[in-house]
Amino acid sequence: MHRRTLRTRLKHLALTGAALAVVTASLPGAAAADSGDRGGHRPSDRGLSAVIRYTEYGIPHIVAKDYANLGFGTGWAQAADQVCVLADGFLTVNGERSRYFGPDAAPDGSLSSAATNVSSDLYFRGVKDAGTVEELLRTPAPAGPSGDLKELMRGWAAGYNAWLRKNRITDPACAGADWVRPVSALDVARRGFAVSVLGGQGRAVDGITAARPPAAPPAGATGTAPDPEHTAEAARALFAAENATMGSNAVAFSGATTADGRGLLLGNPHYPWQGGRRFWQSQQTIPGELNVSGASLLGTTVVNIGFNDKVAWSHTVATGVPLNLHQLTLAPGDPTSYLVDGRPERMTARTVTVPVKDGAAVTRTQWWTRYGPVVGGLGAQLPLPWTATTAYALNDPNAANLRGSDTALGFGKARSTRDVADTLRRTQGLPWVNTIAADSAGHSYFSQSQVLPRITDELAQRCSTPLGRATYPASGVAVLDGSRSDCALGSDPDALQPGTFGPSRMPTLRNTPYVENSNDSAWLTNADRPLTGYERIFGTTATQRSLRTRGGVEDVAAMADRGRLTVADLQRQQFANRAPAGDLAAADVAAACPAALPDDPEACRVLGAWDRTVNAESRGALFFDRFWRKFAGSVAPAQQWKVPFSAADPVRTPHTVNTAAPGFAKALRDAAAELRAAGIPLDAPLGSHQFVVRNGERIPVSGGTESLGVWNKTEPVWNAAGGGYVEVAHGTSHVQAVGWDGGRCPVARTLLSYSQSSNPASPHYSDQTRLYAGERWVTSRFCEKDILRSPALRVVVVRG
Repeated sequence: MHRRTLRTRLKHLALTGAALAVVTASLPGAAAADSGDRGGHRPSDRGLSAVIRYTEYGIPHIVAKDYANLGFGTGWAQAADQVCVLADGFLTVNGERSRYFGPDAAPDGSLSSAATNVSSDLYFRGVKDAGTVEELLRTPAPAGPSGDLKELMRGWAAGYNAWLRKNRITDPACAGADWVRPVSALDVARRGFAVSVLGGQGRAVDGITAARPPAAPPAGATGTAPDPEHTAEAARALFAAENATMGSNAVAFSGATTADGRGLLLGNPHYPWQGGRRFWQSQQTIPGELNVSGASLLGTTVVNIGFNDKVAWSHTVATGVPLNLHQLTLAPGDPTSYLVDGRPERMTARTVTVPVKDGAAVTRTQWWTRYGPVVGGLGAQLPLPWTATTAYALNDPNAANLRGSDTALGFGKARSTRDVADTLRRTQGLPWVNTIAADSAGHSYFSQSQVLPRITDELAQRCSTPLGRATYPASGVAVLDGSRSDCALGSDPDALQPGTFGPSRMPTLRNTPYVENSNDSAWLTNADRPLTGYERIFGTTATQRSLRTRGGVEDVAAMADRGRLTVADLQRQQFANRAPAGDLAAADVAAACPAALPDDPEACRVLGAWDRTVNAESRGALFFDRFWRKFAGSVAPAQQWKVPFSAADPVRTPHTVNTAAPGFAKALRDAAAELRAAGIPLDAPLGSHQFVVRNGERIPVSGGTESLGVWNKTEPVWNAAGGGYVEVAHGTSHVQAVGWDGGRCPVARTLLSYSQSSNPASPHYSDQTRLYAGERWVTSRFCEKDILRSPALRVVVVRG
């Protein structure tokens, strides 16, 4: 069809109710609503349809007449780009990884922390056998998922299945694989459950599946209790932002700081570049009901981070701890019974069997209590031994929460930041993130609205065990006395879910010149208006901030003071690539270098000449990065700086690097020796040795690490023999810079660093990765006129 003829025809697809009737008049009618997949059977796609318009970089704009049909188009389009990653995730939530991949291999980590396939399978089979997700689906809204969300899930599964039925898989990761199979709406809900519990049960999968009652102990033996000091430090490290594989920056500016009095938002999530926790871009439209653009976590039915014509929002991983422990006092002589107010209660045994490839099935028993599952630890570094007298049970309130996608759906329909706040109050669905938002009227908004166990400081003071008295102040992980009913969590009057905090308890800040978060607590959301008064489980106040938070607050506060901001200023901030660690320390390091490396003047020259940025062309950035990692990893935090942290000056302290610290000179020598041994010049441009390879093409990557405090975060994989940093594990992912100019269309620039598709055969496997390398952006096509003008426009009508 000629381009002019195509455009003429497409004008009739304008997004109004009447026009949509034209689009869908020739399509079969929508199927009757169905509340679920009824016993796990696949949903019918009979009558479901959608129109998908693809623009540059393979971004789909999905139009449908209701939620089931919108889900159908979304499931179809996600399958087209990510079928292998999606299919792998559905194996995970059905507990079938060992059956196809063997028990000992490791999952990709996107849906739990399980170290092995068999551990993952035992957990997710246990969830499946218990009917946990089915029970949540039966819970009436608002405590349970809405009817619209159920329709989206039903349609998504049908769309995914229809794509499988009508297309040949070309991705070598799963082409011809017998584990790529149709799915049900229940499978989609199970995947949503896995995302919800990532910070709770999902973090403790190995501990849940490995917990075993002790064998009969020798007479008089009581077992070994965890060391409180060691456990507190392990818990702090477990929940520390610097050790996380997910993070983010986001800032919203109010109209008081912008050129036109309207709001601005820059969202910069830091997520894995591979596997099932990738983002995927789309626009979802039901005329007169929903019109939203942004990014979805794979397998989800909604836009998780995005914007519409009035509102933009992003999320950052929050410091709130979405779990707590209950220390159980076991009944004498029976390690599977525990005492509450002196009365014994039997644990519930859940026996789970997992089929295994080329081997016998594995059967294990998990043990559940009124508080949740018994756990043998939270990761290898935080053991919680089950002895003859003591065990530990995990409480995860998000195991009763399937509302997160309803929260996102509400954001997509919001007309103001007030609507964003109302959505958070009404749905109470976000498990582990903060929300930062701006609107076209010039409002800014921040809220740490999470589903958290209702651990007040008073409760922790009154009911903590000796272990909890160490872990709670250090990490926010409460360990309560499970033998006392007066230590129950209780409920807030405005909480949808028992045992959780209500909306009125959430740290929130509205309409300040800026609100910013870089994965520290809510305290310095705005440095001039510190947030205080919240419970420890939400995070700390008056404590040292990360270098990324300090650098971010410096940058956005200066932008707000300068004023007259536009979307272009947000774009410049994203790729400023300033290294706060370099600004704080590089000059002193270079000055101390001749004494530390008297025989290496070249190393000292390179450090002195470095421009303190991590641009691809920056010379000396790689050398400083390797030195700083070694210095920060070998020198105790208290010894790294001469001027310590001060709560009265939290953005500028600590400062002045301690070049006399033991380990300083060694870190310099080791970094220089490491690069030379790898054949890497000390002054090599960063992009020559920080890159990714896509279909044989070496693509340089700018940005820097958490330890350097860089906004444009890149956590690369070091392989000296391969040429330096040869892949990105996690970092900048879906970026959006959004504002408004008074017209009907938002002014939005986006970028998906790793591109839309994981399939090497796709034209959208690395196209945006090359944009990212060149620090270029995609101009978002939100309004109909802009979609129709796309030179890459391709229209697909998908039917069941």
